Amino acid sequence: MQRLLTGLQPSGALHIGNYFGALKPFVDLYGDYESSLLVVDYHALTTLKNPEELRQNIVNVVKDYLAVGVDPKRATIFKQSDVPEHTELAWIFETLVTVPFLMQAHAYKDKVAKGLEANAGLFNYPMLMAADILLYDIDVVPVGADQRQHIEYAREAAAKFNETFGETFKEPKERILESVATVPGTDGQKMSKSYGNTIPLFGTKDEIAKAVMSIVTDSSGESPEHVYNIHSLFKERGELGALYKANKGNYKASKEALVEDIEATVAPMRERRESISDDEVRTVLAEGAEKARERASKKMTEVRKKIGVMI
Repeated sequence: MQRLLTGLQPSGALHIGNYFGALKPFVDLYGDYESSLLVVDYHALTTLKNPEELRQNIVNVVKDYLAVGVDPKRATIFKQSDVPEHTELAWIFETLVTVPFLMQAHAYKDKVAKGLEANAGLFNYPMLMAADILLYDIDVVPVGADQRQHIEYAREAAAKFNETFGETFKEPKERILESVATVPGTDGQKMSKSYGNTIPLFGTKDEIAKAVMSIVTDSSGESPEHVYNIHSLFKERGELGALYKANKGNYKASKEALVEDIEATVAPMRERRESISDDEVRTVLAEGAEKARERASKKMTEVRKKIGVMI
């Protein structure tokens, strides 16, 4: 059975971009693989420096996955910081790749251009992500189109290590669902917490409505493009055609219809989420960490022998 891994940063409340870009693809796929779901809390430190907020975000993101239908008995759910081999392997990869190579990262350049601090963690992010994947001999990683390069970096890290120390790591492949690979935000850019253009996944109906009503529209057009592009994630384009034709020029009606369709999808998941306790989350993470550590420890023993630090 092939292995699949995905994960999310616990850096804030999830939005519908996270749902269509990561959670839903994972729910649709994970039963066909030996699956792992990783809470990448060390990655979150590149932007989040509030410990109490991080702690709560970790609990929240696990609740989110459970609420959308992930069964912890069928997937290993764990957090990065519970398996120290992640950061150890990332350091080893960092000794094999060059600074110019890491400087090519689109995500790094984009975030810095948006005003985020250019800290070393953000710069080295691709190698920690490579370690997250390669440590478990992952075959498939579902990612958005904008993260394709991260998987290319993971393959390069694997190739560099294999060439230097002998065949050790499997080179993973990305799985991209092109129709939802990049979810647009309320301003038409990629939906992202760092851009402030999100629609909350588990917000109240009023919070969802507030975000939807803020979607940028082109007053010169007959159909609100950004509204339609988001709406097409929730309803077939054939159905939307008649709706938008009937509301030609009436942006408010189109947005109200979008609010109702988002609510129809989110409300049952929101109800499930409210029934999940913090203690249940801690149990799921503890059991997942035990499984992950067993596999990671075995892989790192092999790595340490090959690089020469185990005597």
